[in-house]
Amino acid sequence: MEKTDVTQYKIAVLAGGWSDEREISLQSGKACEKALRSAGFENVDFLDVAADDFVTSLANGGYDVAFVAMHGRYGEDGCIQGMLEIMHIPYTFSGVLASATGTEKEVAKSIYRSAGIPVPEGVDVACDAEIDDETAKKLVEQLGLPIFVKPAANGSSYGVTRVTKAGEIAAAVKKAGAEGDRVLVESCIEGTEISVPVIGNEDARALPIIEIVTGADFYDSKVKYEPSALHHVIPARLPEGPYKKAQELAVRAHKALGCLGASRSDFIVKADGTPVILETNTIPGMTESSLLPDSARHDGIEFPQLCRMFVEFALEARAEDKE
Repeated sequence: MEKTDVTQYKIAVLAGGWSDEREISLQSGKACEKALRSAGFENVDFLDVAADDFVTSLANGGYDVAFVAMHGRYGEDGCIQGMLEIMHIPYTFSGVLASATGTEKEVAKSIYRSAGIPVPEGVDVACDAEIDDETAKKLVEQLGLPIFVKPAANGSSYGVTRVTKAGEIAAAVKKAGAEGDRVLVESCIEGTEISVPVIGNEDARALPIIEIVTGADFYDSKVKYEPSALHHVIPARLPEGPYKKAQELAVRAHKALGCLGASRSDFIVKADGTPVILETNTIPGMTESSLLPDSARHDGIEFPQLCRMFVEFALEARAEDKE
């Protein structure tokens, strides 16, 4: 029987796993568990996906909703989502296809292009590609310097290198290749770095834009997990036109990929005001100081309320699937 009060639902918070982002996932999961309890949910269990008894615990737990607080491989790429589909457990955030597509950067870029969203020029290469001097020279001729070399399917800037010399490309490809099957070599877009959170399903809307101020070459994994006050400027210091355009493009990316519940798209805004998309995160970081919760707070949505909203979005999406 359907429960009349969403807080009566039994929630399994899924976190951990085996990816490079295991530790931040555990932090996200613990923060979400605490927030859900603060929001009035009494039946909340924290499950580490890497635990030996995870599958039996999930299957036998009588859960109404799974709150997916995972990042990286097996958690954000459609794998855990496929398992939850088979088990008929509603879950937060995007489904299998949107999760897989959002994770594969080159595939996502083709969808962005089709949706009229500007993207950086780039080349997709095999993880074990031999980058000799001639190949490196051609890449520099095509993409210029500096360039970014990154895994085609990973998160939190793991395996990413900002290359300033042609001779550095081979090592950068090897480093990125250790993180996945494909490597993306991409032109460096100069400008203001921003992140645009989006929440909702069919009626998705953009939250206040965060400007990223790092003092580093790029927003790497070390900087991402430092205190937010050091690096987040909310709202971003952009003219009204580029600001609204970036929000519009983030919602467009959310819908083009088929995201549900939430997404967070990262852009560089060029000097002429053009936002160029870098990637879309289908499960943004979910500690209280992470980008999306920080933006939501500036929009008047406290973290417990935000987590409750994600549960409601998950139930809404499942209800729509049954219609």
